[in-house]
Amino acid sequence: MEKWAGILVLLLALLSGASAHANANAGSICNIDSHKLTCCLPAVSGNYSPPPPTKQCCFVLRHSNLPCLCSYKTLLPALGINPKHAFALPGKCGLKTPPECHVN
Repeated sequence: MEKWAGILVLLLALLSGASAHANANAGSICNIDSHKLTCCLPAVSGNYSPPPPTKQCCFVLRHSNLPCLCSYKTLLPALGINPKHAFALPGKCGLKTPPECHVN
């Protein structure tokens, strides 16, 4: 499974909430503007079949540091992100999961 995608979405939720609260630019995490990550949230939320990722979401993932995103995988459930959907996201975007993100 591809776990780093879930981490990415998790970070998006945290950063977008923090940046909206501060009413300022949230900055960058793993080479991604945190505001841009929110476009992936529909594809990783919920318990049932989420919609496929948008072209914008896949574009954001392609330009991110995927191994960096893997370091946030334990935060996903607390953010309301379904890990199963999050780990499937890279494959749905035609990306290869970095070895750092595989489950041992």
